[in-house]
Amino acid sequence: MSEKRSFRVELERLQQDVISCTRCPRLVHYREKVAREKKRMYQDQEYWGRPLPSFGDPNAKLLILGLAPAAHGGNRTGRMFTGDRSGDFLYRGLYEAGFANQPQSICRNDGLELRGCYITASLRCAPPANKPTPEELRRCRPYLIRELQLLKRVRAVLALGRIAFDSYLRILYEGLWPDSDSAERIISELPPRSTLRFMHGACYTLPGDLPRLFASYHPSQQNTQTGKLRPEMFQSVLREIRRYLRLPEPAS
Repeated sequence: MSEKRSFRVELERLQQDVISCTRCPRLVHYREKVAREKKRMYQDQEYWGRPLPSFGDPNAKLLILGLAPAAHGGNRTGRMFTGDRSGDFLYRGLYEAGFANQPQSICRNDGLELRGCYITASLRCAPPANKPTPEELRRCRPYLIRELQLLKRVRAVLALGRIAFDSYLRILYEGLWPDSDSAERIISELPPRSTLRFMHGACYTLPGDLPRLFASYHPSQQNTQTGKLRPEMFQSVLREIRRYLRLPEPAS
């Protein structure tokens, strides 16, 4: 089997492992309950109601890390950041920055393609009140670690929100980096954890060959409707990422 085919097989195997996951009883109960009862406006739709696989360009240089699926967004459509206001904001921003082929994401078969970026999450199931427990995040972390192992071309990580930011750093500071041979060296070279503070627009160069870490407020409806996160703020972060990756300016 060729290296390229082997990579795609391993990535697909990971996605299937995610979809079939039942590690967190509270999340299993909640996601299935939401899928049965549905929201009135979506009564005629079949909900996904399972953990969400990640999504995007397997050769991506940018990895976008979110929090978790929305109960009536990704948990309904089966694709991350799809079918809710957060996704409307995110994908329009990615389209304007040249990372997506269209500005809308309605369902998982709507033709959306990501260009040079890949989207994943700290938690793969919709949590009640959008609040996962530390134990649920811990149980889900191995999936992210396996993605980091497979997506070898990633040179930048964009964390959407504090939980995603902390989830990524926890992998580094706890020595869970997928390359076990370099984990001990990475820990010894990392700056004090207190110096890596989450704030919108933050950018941190990490030791060795680790991807550069960028941070943005999460595109939740609460943040975008109150103006805490505005389109121009998000575009500023994406432009900085493009400059770091030495990508050409997107066509207007």
